[in-house]
Amino acid sequence: MNNTIQHPHLLQTKQHFDILDGLRGVAAVIVVVFHFMEIIIPDFTVNFLAHGYLAVDFFFCLSGFVIAYAYDSRISKIGWATFLKLRLIRLHPLVVMGAIIGLVAFVIDPFVPLVDDYSLGQNIGMFLSACLMVPYPIVPERYFNIFHLNPPTWSLLWEYVANIIYALVLFKLRNKMLGILLAIAAVVLVYTITVYGNLSIGWSGDNFWGGGARIFYSFLAGMLVYRAGWIIKSKLGFKSLTVLLMLAFLMPYSDATNVILEPLIVLFYLPFLVALGAGAQLAPGDKKLCVLSGQISYPLYMVHYPFIWLFYSYWESSSPSFQEQIFIMCVGTVLLVGFAYAVMKYLDIPIRKYLKANLKKRQIKGSTA
Repeated sequence: MNNTIQHPHLLQTKQHFDILDGLRGVAAVIVVVFHFMEIIIPDFTVNFLAHGYLAVDFFFCLSGFVIAYAYDSRISKIGWATFLKLRLIRLHPLVVMGAIIGLVAFVIDPFVPLVDDYSLGQNIGMFLSACLMVPYPIVPERYFNIFHLNPPTWSLLWEYVANIIYALVLFKLRNKMLGILLAIAAVVLVYTITVYGNLSIGWSGDNFWGGGARIFYSFLAGMLVYRAGWIIKSKLGFKSLTVLLMLAFLMPYSDATNVILEPLIVLFYLPFLVALGAGAQLAPGDKKLCVLSGQISYPLYMVHYPFIWLFYSYWESSSPSFQEQIFIMCVGTVLLVGFAYAVMKYLDIPIRKYLKANLKKRQIKGSTA
């Protein structure tokens, strides 16, 4: 009999760390604000969220921690194929939804009809590339994003790569070997920062491989925080950890010091925050906020950017005042959170429930055939 049928609980996800979920939501909002600010103040080195892009490295570290926590003890029982199917069910519906929203925004853009500059075949290619996560950087007007219709998809591509490697190799490795790999990844990451000057990389055709360096280190670091038991018990709560997380993103940028500052943040500080968040005490009044924040984080990350492109088109065509741009950013962020919640509740959750139920049915049918 199939092991999954003998152990039906194996398809159930373990309970999440609520404070880490809450911090994931904070980081997702930071990403949205950072993307607005990239347009309002194109030189990110002088805007207040100078290191907002490091939220992605925090996501990668969290992912390594959560994957190790949720699957280290059961992946050998459910098998790598079922693991990858579960990850597809969890991640890919929003990848496709983001591509659809991106296509609609691109086609109906009322400010800059950029879609007219590209053939039907190229537009179809952009849509398919976003759905299937095959890089297709062909839009120079938008900085050659490898997934123009929904740029954040770049990090999901690397997340998939990390998940595949985890399922085939990483979960089998002892901590000593993971530590050796982590040391190698640290060297690669520091070298990458010296080459590019910063870690705002991975999203464009000319810095694509930088995304691999980012997830190589942070995913392994997250795994080791869980595997090695580097969970720091403290009386810190969600609010205190939110402040500590914000310090990483608000750190001023300096060309002279960034090659030192960013390695310190990514190599040590972000994994330290994951360790703190896993061992912190959740105040009863913060539980609902943390759960909701965690639930909405991924939908917000995956559906916001097409609207950033619309804002950029408006910025190009109308040259709005600074005050108007700040107003749009504030209102837009709130509206995007609401939109992401609606997408999560009415599309993402129902689709995932259906796909997961269908997976269980097929496994039961296969075991009795």
